[in-house]
Amino acid sequence: MTTERWIRLIAGSFILLSLALAHWVHPAWLWFTAFVGANLLQSALTRWCLMEDILARLGVAKKLNR
Repeated sequence: MTTERWIRLIAGSFILLSLALAHWVHPAWLWFTAFVGANLLQSALTRWCLMEDILARLGVAKKLNR
């Protein structure tokens, strides 16, 4: 998988997990949902994403070699 797909997978998982935690544990977990959303908005505007840098250091390919 490429970096873009990993980022979408991780962000979607974080959002669903935080919503579940807010429902079953404590509503304050919605702040984590807001944090993920704010990071997605920031990365769209600045074209910089910390998770992309982390995945690059872990060796995840930016694009598939065909």
